[in-house]
Amino acid sequence: MSGQSLLIIIIVGIVAGWLAGQLVAGGGFGLIGDLVLGIVGAFIGNWVLPRLGLHLGVGVVGLIINATIGAVLLLLVLRLVQGGGRWGRRW
Repeated sequence: MSGQSLLIIIIVGIVAGWLAGQLVAGGGFGLIGDLVLGIVGAFIGNWVLPRLGLHLGVGVVGLIINATIGAVLLLLVLRLVQGGGRWGRRW
């Protein structure tokens, strides 16, 4: 992975983290947490989806879609592990 592609994944990850925080209601970790989540999700999305045979567009738009899917998946897994939200926490 070149330095330029790493920088693009980081920038796309920031956008994807914000989108994932908006898509998963009540699942955000604040501004900084969502940005970090998006960067990690970008790496996950750009690694997992091509290995599953899913190619969701080309260019920056495709990268944002992949990264957002990765960030949403990571956010859902974190919510399951934490027991937060409607799935695990009881009143």
